[in-house]
Order: sequence, then structure tokens, then C-alpha cells
Amino acid sequence: MKVYRVTGLALVSPDRLRRWQKFSIEVRAVKKEDALERVFSELGSRHKLKRSHIKIVSVEEIDVSEAKSKLVRDLETVDRWYIE
Repeated sequence: MKVYRVTGLALVSPDRLRRWQKFSIEVRAVKKEDALERVFSELGSRHKLKRSHIKIVSVEEIDVSEAKSKLVRDLETVDRWYIE
């Protein structure tokens, strides 16, 4: 799996003031399209945003060592899952 950093703008409206806010999310995915789908899904479920309220500025493949997210870095070192 590859690691992608997706940056963009999201339309948020606290207290009825609509403004665009920058975001940067790191996700693991097989393809660039899968990473975009994951970002749309996460922002939609966490912040109740529609896809039309999300503007993607860039999608770049990064090395695992460049990832700021601890979860993304730690998932790279997992070699097997244990379920009890």
C-alpha cells in the first residue's frame, strides 16, 4: 500500500458564517482514486460535508517516513493481525 497526502479546502459554516478552511489528510491506499474516495468519505462522516463542499487541491504520494500521522506510520510496521 502507498501513503498519500491529500490537501484541499472544505466549506465549513460555524454560526452561519460560511468559509473555506484548509485541510491536509494522510491516508493509505492502493491508488490515487482510492485515496480521494477515502478522504471524501472521512470528511463527509466526521463533519457532515457534501462532496460539493470539498475542493481537492493536491494529491501526492509520500514516503512513510514523511507522514505526520502516527497511525499511518504505525500501520506500515504491522506484519500480521491478531484477533482474540
